[in-house]
Amino acid sequence: MRIKTIALHLALLPMFFTGKTFAQFTDSTHYRVNYTSSGSINKTGDGTAYLLNNSAGIGIKKKNISLNFNNTWIYGRQRDALTNNDFSTALDFNLYKTFPHFFFWGLANYNTSYSLKINNQLLAGLGAAYNIVDKPNAWLNISNGILYDKSDLMLNDTAREDYHTYRNSLRIAFKFTINKLIVLESSSFLQNSLNKGDDYIIRSNNSLSFKMSKWLALTAALGYNRQNRTKSENLLFTYGLTLEKYFK
Repeated sequence: MRIKTIALHLALLPMFFTGKTFAQFTDSTHYRVNYTSSGSINKTGDGTAYLLNNSAGIGIKKKNISLNFNNTWIYGRQRDALTNNDFSTALDFNLYKTFPHFFFWGLANYNTSYSLKINNQLLAGLGAAYNIVDKPNAWLNISNGILYDKSDLMLNDTAREDYHTYRNSLRIAFKFTINKLIVLESSSFLQNSLNKGDDYIIRSNNSLSFKMSKWLALTAALGYNRQNRTKSENLLFTYGLTLEKYFK
């Protein structure tokens, strides 16, 4: 009953965002709200496994700067055992007052993850990015920078480690829109410690969406995460709805 209640609440959330919408930022649209609710359920004679993947974000873009605030929560159980209780919140900004297709970025990111054995993690830093392809229907970006990582991790079931390090953060991201109906989107990070060769983080989020209207799409998402210091990883496949609204 509890799972059905949670699923119902998630399904009703998009109703609060109806109205006139736009496909992307333009000279007259400066704000964006998006919400994705997806998941999977597998019920067999041995038990039930389910995964809920939810994200919400707000974006603001002016002439020379943009600001984004994004949150994700992943919750899963299998045979009455907890598999995922992972939360991430990130605030980032981009400064475009430089060369064409080039910009600077700043990031503050907080994570806690049951599946990756992260009690608390704070990542903050600065870097630069370049749009290799920069068109309304095709965008390909590469970025790099330095992050400060302060983490509280579980190395195993009993050993807890509180440490900090600096990381190089390399990201490749793209978004392609086909015939205004199909959207393929990806963002992948490799974040290596600058002083520990076996300490690295891999994060990759990929989605394929089929637009039902300007503001609503059916979405299939595939995510992979690895925290090598804790020897933990997850691979997540979910499907559901994405709502995205642009306005003045």
